[in-house]
Amino acid sequence: MNGLEQQVAALPWSALRTSLHERGYARVPGLLPAATCNALSAGYEESGRFRKTVVMERYRFGLGQYRYFSYPLPESIALLRHALYARLVPVANTWMDVLGKGKPYPETLDLFRAQCHAAGQPHPTCLQLRYGPGGFNTMHQDLYGDLFFPIQAVLFLKDPVHDYRGGEFVLTEQIPRAQSKVIVLQPGQGDLLLFTTSFRPVKGSRGYYRVVMKHGVSEVTEGERETLGIIFHDAAT
Repeated sequence: MNGLEQQVAALPWSALRTSLHERGYARVPGLLPAATCNALSAGYEESGRFRKTVVMERYRFGLGQYRYFSYPLPESIALLRHALYARLVPVANTWMDVLGKGKPYPETLDLFRAQCHAAGQPHPTCLQLRYGPGGFNTMHQDLYGDLFFPIQAVLFLKDPVHDYRGGEFVLTEQIPRAQSKVIVLQPGQGDLLLFTTSFRPVKGSRGYYRVVMKHGVSEVTEGERETLGIIFHDAAT
């Protein structure tokens, strides 16, 4: 087993799955050392590894820039994507089961990717995001097509103490017939955050119901914020 796969396998998965069920997110502190984060950050300048660059203000998505990776993904990102999927799929299938939604997700990422490609979604969705001063990301969901995995991850490549200020990760939970709940997080360099792509199930008096969640980034007030997004479903375009 690769060293990164061993790290993922050794994570406290029982606690992480409980947090995803109860909160819609789970934080993994210190997954990667600063040197690895810096090496991943430097890869942003290697344009040959990306299939598309998006300037966010052109589409009113916010202020900043992100790049979608091409296949084949860099080895470390591909390993992390496969290892995380295998341990998140039990949560995804529990959510689908209690909500009575469709067929279960396959056990491996390769099988799920084959389903995406058969559904007309052949393009990778892992991406690297950069925000300078004034940068932000509006509240959104990363769906990319009819077929999507209900959990995704983001790896924080910069240090919010030394590299930038502001730029908090923001989640909103749209509770039915009530005001939305806002969750604000500021993970450190090397931390991994697992969170819902679109919704999470919540148990009520009449069974489970679906709570819609969105995510975004607050304004960066100083420095440069950079993250690596790991999305498990592929995109139509």
